[in-house]
Amino acid sequence: MTSPQQPEPAADRSYRSPLAIVGGLLLLAFAAWIGGDALIRGEGRARWVALAALLLVVPLIAAFTFRPVVRANHDRMTVRNPFRTIELPWAAVSTVRAGYSSEVITKSGAKYQLWSIPVSLRERKRAARLQDRAARSGASPDPVADAMGADRSIAELRQLAEQCASRPTAQGEPRVRWAYEIIATSLAGLVLLVVLTTTA
Repeated sequence: MTSPQQPEPAADRSYRSPLAIVGGLLLLAFAAWIGGDALIRGEGRARWVALAALLLVVPLIAAFTFRPVVRANHDRMTVRNPFRTIELPWAAVSTVRAGYSSEVITKSGAKYQLWSIPVSLRERKRAARLQDRAARSGASPDPVADAMGADRSIAELRQLAEQCASRPTAQGEPRVRWAYEIIATSLAGLVLLVVLTTTA
């Protein structure tokens, strides 16, 4: 008799902020309108200043609006923030929580913000009231079912951390990678902009 197969790990769950993406599109459109007009109609130094400003601003807009995302499966969570990406095996995670910002705490005490999951104090208060009501009635509160929006995302991630930390494939140490392509491009734009505006 063959032993039952172990279930495959779930596909990555992704957590993004739709409002951030919409805001990023609007900001990029505005930057393209202003910068593109200066590049096409500007003369001499004005075109170079516009180019430098676009090199500085466009990567920053992308970094703070499109780039942030949290992905999670049964083995790890990957936190992609504006300037770095953090891979966290569940065994290294102590908790996921929401205070004034959403954050993950590792067992070594390191703290990483979750830029793609904005905090809603109103939603958390509502979820707390629902859990209090369930406790008074004798029912077992379900933090995932009772939460809404961002708080639901935090509850799901916390539940995954608790359930999956013992998996053999969820072991390891956190790894951090910096987004040098964004940092370098923005710094190049900043340096060029400073040079152009401080020299005659």
